Amino acid sequence: MPSIAHVDYIELSAPATGPARAFYEQAFGWTFQPYGDAYAGFSDGVKEGEAGGINAMGEMKTPMVILYAADLEAARQGVIAAGGEILGPDLEFPGGRRFHFRDPAGNELAVWTKF
Repeated sequence: MPSIAHVDYIELSAPATGPARAFYEQAFGWTFQPYGDAYAGFSDGVKEGEAGGINAMGEMKTPMVILYAADLEAARQGVIAAGGEILGPDLEFPGGRRFHFRDPAGNELAVWTKF
């Protein structure tokens, strides 16, 4: 059976984007696109487009793995059918929307799609 979602993006949390950006720029040469004061997407120079982001919008969390699915509803139904738990309503952002879920082992992930 073909995969309906793939790993696409990783979101790191930080108290503020500035020091985190400085660290990853110096350590790995990543470049950043700020989206306001509390979020910045990053490019690792390998993946086309953004590989992830730095999130300073709330409490500190472990890194968030974000999957991409062309069919968000099929991905949601797959999560539910496999025993995952949907965590709240969909989140919309410029260009797309996503849902968060918890797998049976307790890991929180998200799945997004383009508008």
